[in-house]
Amino acid sequence: MAQVLRKAPLLHPCFNREYSSVSHISFIARKTALISIYDNECTHSYSVRKLPVPNICHKLYPVPSVRHFSTNIKAGSICCEGSSYPHLLRKLEVALKDHRVDEAWETYSDIRNLYGFPHQSLMRRLIIELSYSSAPHCLQRACDLVFSVLEEKSDILRPDFLIKLALSLARAEMPVPASMILRTMLEREILPPVTILRLVFLHMVRTDIGTYLASNILVELCDRFQHSSMNRSAFANLIKPDTMMFNLVLDACVKFGSSFKGQQIMELMAHAGVVADAHSIIIISRIHEMNCQRDELKKFKDHIDQVSLPLIHHYRQFYNSLLSLYFKFNDVDAASELILDIYRGNESVRSRKNRLDPQKPFLVPIGSHNLRTGLKIQILPELLQKDFVLKMETKEELFMHKNGKVVLTNKGIARLMIQYKRSGRISELSKLLIRIQKVGSMKEGSLCSDVVDACINLGWLETAHDILDDMELAGSPLATSSYISLLTAYAERKMFREAEALLKQIRKAGLVVNISDEMSLSDIDYKVILSHKRISVDSKSDLAESFIREMKKEERVVPSMVYELNSSIYFFWKAKMAGDALKTFKKMQEMRIQPTAQTFFNMVSGYSSLEMHREITMLWGDIKRNIENGTLVVNQDLCEFLLLNFLRGGYFERVMEAIGYMKEQGMYIDKWMLKIEFLKLHKGLYRNLKASNARTDAQSKRIEHVRSFKKWVGIH
Repeated sequence: MAQVLRKAPLLHPCFNREYSSVSHISFIARKTALISIYDNECTHSYSVRKLPVPNICHKLYPVPSVRHFSTNIKAGSICCEGSSYPHLLRKLEVALKDHRVDEAWETYSDIRNLYGFPHQSLMRRLIIELSYSSAPHCLQRACDLVFSVLEEKSDILRPDFLIKLALSLARAEMPVPASMILRTMLEREILPPVTILRLVFLHMVRTDIGTYLASNILVELCDRFQHSSMNRSAFANLIKPDTMMFNLVLDACVKFGSSFKGQQIMELMAHAGVVADAHSIIIISRIHEMNCQRDELKKFKDHIDQVSLPLIHHYRQFYNSLLSLYFKFNDVDAASELILDIYRGNESVRSRKNRLDPQKPFLVPIGSHNLRTGLKIQILPELLQKDFVLKMETKEELFMHKNGKVVLTNKGIARLMIQYKRSGRISELSKLLIRIQKVGSMKEGSLCSDVVDACINLGWLETAHDILDDMELAGSPLATSSYISLLTAYAERKMFREAEALLKQIRKAGLVVNISDEMSLSDIDYKVILSHKRISVDSKSDLAESFIREMKKEERVVPSMVYELNSSIYFFWKAKMAGDALKTFKKMQEMRIQPTAQTFFNMVSGYSSLEMHREITMLWGDIKRNIENGTLVVNQDLCEFLLLNFLRGGYFERVMEAIGYMKEQGMYIDKWMLKIEFLKLHKGLYRNLKASNARTDAQSKRIEHVRSFKKWVGIH
């Protein structure tokens, strides 16, 4: 019952305008008013304090080179030969007034090439005009112009300029320049109101690249928030992300299959002390399902079981994810108990424990329960925010909502049946079906009849007969049609001994009154049998079709032992039990069980938490061998995490290897993040040392790798 989360735009009075639908008069009036405002002194600012602007933006993403505002002249082709400075200024002013953006840009280029930057008021108006355009090339020009101005450390850029430009770029699905503007604002300690920041994130996460960038920006926001909080800075209150921002990013991680990134964001949510609401819990359950973390998801169940009845419909996805994990781990007993809990809940009013403070969040541990200092995420299962930007759309998977009750879908029944049949526990399946029938959720035992008919359609006649016998012994016999269906199937397959036994059973129960005791199976007219409206064997039921689909998937199922070992590795690392984690990983290799991407991600995460970067480089060798053997597919989440750890440890040869692999696979690489990390940890590394001055060959190679990395990210 996977849920697709559909985006509904947040509205803000400052920026709520659709480019294509606003009338020309309204468009001109709005921009003219904004231009007039910025021509005067701006008294309002979101800035707490102004920091020096790093030149990272300009060097990462080349923009036209800039000198000084009004003095330097650069050689170049000029469109209007012999044009005087006042004439060009007048031409630019008229083009801006008439909203001729392309002409204004050409005139601005002439002025800059001849005289440097024009007057500040014209620069402001040009940036505003470009920012209001819906054309990508105009928005890119606005971005280039902003970074050209930032090179001069000019004061003409008001916070509102950057806010509007970031939102426009995000709306135009230009996440890379949008992220550059946001990061520049963060460096200058200037951020828009939270409502606008949500809007920017909402548009950025529409694409996979935008999702990666939004995730990394969210990490940077939290890092700065924690640093500012420790220093008791007033900036901390402005940059703390809220629940909705986390939900936007987490949902996008699920949408684009970035489950490892989603896990990191979820743990970041716990570190930042942001409370997870009902929407967060649903998204987190999907992330745990994708990462096959059954034990982590089970920790939420006791809290979810206490929610009020109206919220049960909302939490179907949570129970779907939990049941799916029970099936993956081949834990049929836990799956059966969960199904019974759901059906019991349909027939009774849920009892909620009295809480002294219902608004006080629950604490759910991440990893081991026993660690006092372990990480815990705060959750409020009853908090379902009405103004949430993600509106839930349900897709039925294992559970569905029918007639006001949560019941199994055909897919859920098929998965359950396959689990029991694989383990040879049909009698226990019958007991489960009887218990479900007794709680009153299904009238006339329709669930049991559907299962029997599906077994007959699939040719599982012995299984169908066993269920019929079990139901009869329990005092809950099925309808006549199920017996007749099985009897006819026996006859058609010439299984006369089984048919005779079933016929005696039918006569004893008095289910078929128009078959006399003296008649043998060979004397029975098939028309009599068919008159009892059995389901035709040739006509597959919907449930039988679900069985067939799920059985085909079973052929590609990963052995449950892999999930068990991965869970153990994850648990040991979270409990800081590195030795046990390594033993489990070696045990996996000794058992010749192929490690998965989840296995290596857990190992890298564990090493990284203890800053064991050298061990990660050794693990990289195992990963490369598995990739070359075709037994492992490494996703972008794992590659980025490896790359970041290589950089932190100063292993630049491995850094360049990882970059090369990501390039070969067409993966996006966040250069900005890597550059900031390098400047934070290795800013002065080999600044004045050349390869020719190296004492050893190893040092010479390292210098070359460092220089290659610095050149690649744009550090000069």
